[in-house]
Order: sequence, then C-alpha cells, then structure tokens
Amino acid sequence: MSNLPKKILIASYLEAEYVEQIQREVPGVEVINRPDLLGKPRYIADHSAHIERTPEQEAEWRALLAEAEILFDFDHSHLEDLPELAPRLKWIQATSAGIGQLVKRLRYGERTDWIFTTASGVHARPLAEFALMAMLFFAKNYLYLQEEKANKHWARYCATELAGKTLSIIGLGRVGREVARLAKAFDMRVIGNRRDPNKAIDYIDQLYPPNEIAPLLQQSDFLVLAVPHTPETERLIGAAELSALPKGAVLINVARGAVVDQDALIAALRDEHLAGAALDVFAVEPLPSDSPLWEMPNVIISPHSASTAETENAKITRIFCDNLRAYLSGQPLINVLNVERLY
Repeated sequence: MSNLPKKILIASYLEAEYVEQIQREVPGVEVINRPDLLGKPRYIADHSAHIERTPEQEAEWRALLAEAEILFDFDHSHLEDLPELAPRLKWIQATSAGIGQLVKRLRYGERTDWIFTTASGVHARPLAEFALMAMLFFAKNYLYLQEEKANKHWARYCATELAGKTLSIIGLGRVGREVARLAKAFDMRVIGNRRDPNKAIDYIDQLYPPNEIAPLLQQSDFLVLAVPHTPETERLIGAAELSALPKGAVLINVARGAVVDQDALIAALRDEHLAGAALDVFAVEPLPSDSPLWEMPNVIISPHSASTAETENAKITRIFCDNLRAYLSGQPLINVLNVERLY
C-alpha cells in the first residue's frame, strides 16, 4: 500500500482559514485548494459559484481530479463525467444535507463505490430560525404593520401569540427536532410523526405514525415540512392534505419543493383557506417570474437560502475533520448517505 498522503481536493470555494484548519488538524493528508479554479463566491458559504476556466485551467483542474481520493464537496463543473475524470476517488463530503436526489439522478450509486457523507445537522439552526421567523410574522400580523407603515397610518390593533398554538412537524430529523426545540421556548404545543411513534422525542407532545397524517394536519395552526425528498414524500402535501388543515393555518416548507403540490398550494392561498405560507423551496428553482406566488403578500419567498448562514463553512469543516480522522483510521463515518433511502 502506498505511503503517500491521501489527496483531498477542495471542490467549492472554502475560506483559507478552514483549509488551513483541515491541514492542521489532520496533518497526514495533502489538501489541494485552488480557489482560482473554483469561481468567485457570490455570498458567504456559496458552494455553487459560476465557474469559467480557460483551456489551460481546465486541463489543470482535470489533472487534480485524476489524483484526488477525497473531494470536499461535489464538483459541480463535472457532475456527469466525474466518475471517468476521478478514477481514484473514494469519498465525497457534501456541503448539503439533501444530496440523495442528486446522487440518484447521476446514478453514482450504480456507477461508483464512493462513500457520500452529508452536511446533516449543519443547517438545522438556520432553518429552524426561519420557521420561527415565519410563525412570528403571521402571529404578529406583520402584513398589517407593513401596510400601516406604508400608509403612515396609526391605528392600534390586536395580534396573537405563539403560546398554546399547535405546531405540526412532518419530518423529525435534525431540522424538525430543532424547530420543535425552539418552538417549545414559545410554549407551543408540538406534534409530529415518525416511524416508531412509541419512542418519545424531546420537545414533542404527541407522535403519530407516518401513515396517520390526517389527524396531524387537522390540528395544525402551523405546519412545518422538513422531510427529505424521496419517492414516499413526493407530493406528500396535495389538495386533500391542504384542505385538511384548519382554515387560517400557515404552511412552512424547508424540505424540498417536490414535497408539495405547488398548484394546489396556490389554490389554497387564493381561496384564503390558508392564512399564508413561508417557502424556501419550490417545484422549479429559480421560481419563474410568472409564478402567482410572487404577487401574494401573504407568502414569504426565500431563494432556497434559509439554510445558509455565515457559520456554515465552520460547521461543515468540523464535520469533515472528524470524518477525515475516522476515514484514515478505518472507523465509521458520520452522516453517510444511504443511496437506497436517499438520506
């Protein structure tokens, strides 16, 4: 077996301090970072920057891919032909939690024997805070305040509070559990579903099995979707499920756009069955300019960015360093993607 150090190629922009952290914490590896070949990030923790390379730069990048055993992030400039360009690759540490559909679409599970580890847990707090922001937005009737300010009109009004309201969470992974934890600080009643409803979860008042979604929906003042996109969750929430929600409920989707029938959601908003929605994900992204959702004042639109925070790369680097030590010592890695279940 070769005694040469394992070669790690940074495949999306990562700040120098975190590259140095990897090399410092795990000195027995060679970390290759070429930010000049990765495009200019548009914001902190941008892992999908537009990349343009000269022919000479492209040749250089392909040479680096050919030698890499580990990738920090997917190479978005060579998703389709990565198995051919990276014959020594063994492991990809993703910067996203929801990579199952990408791996499935590219047939990496069939074409390679790679290990994929996700960033599960990294985005739980930002997404949970987005959900709480949305609930407060509607509970405090910020739309009214916004309109009154625009009209320079002063009129006292009465809002409500989150205490005692029922929050239903479909998907009690790390994101869903963090939403529940924060909601409990507001004294909300929190219910949800899981495969084994008899196994208690902190901050959850009542659990239902996955096949009993109706009673969960019927009690929801707020419904948070935090499930992975799998065949079982595709269009999980359609017209019938939206109708089962109480009039005036609010839907918050931090899962994937495919989990909701978007046309049915628009209809439920138009007929005012729902008080509103907060959406970080959509059926088509970017959201087309002719989508009715843009014109609805009671819809919060986030450009699939609710998970992104300035702390993201520090958290991902922490996971990667811990996994890298485990990888080098032959120990189990954390956040390994199951390519069959897609999460």
